[in-house]
Amino acid sequence: MAWFFLFVAISAEVLATSLLPRTEGFRRPVPTAAVLGLYSVALYLLSKTLRTLDVGVAYAVWAGVGTAAVAAIGMLILHEPRSASKVLGIGLVVAGVVALNVGGLA
Repeated sequence: MAWFFLFVAISAEVLATSLLPRTEGFRRPVPTAAVLGLYSVALYLLSKTLRTLDVGVAYAVWAGVGTAAVAAIGMLILHEPRSASKVLGIGLVVAGVVALNVGGLA
């Protein structure tokens, strides 16, 4: 169940981060409320995962997958510039998460 909570937490955090530009510096109330609500859900669910998973593994997965997902969303949906170095960076983040996760399971 911890991995499910972590997946939902990451999804909420990625959605919140993707919506952050729409808040226009927290001047627009509806997107701001959505962002703050989603971050709250994400942190609550992350805290639930820490009952079972080691904090190092959970946070590595949280940060790595979240970072890679937001970078990909930025390029694919938000029309941010793409480059070989961005794609390589995303790959390295994912590889790092995998390495930490495998090490955490051993």
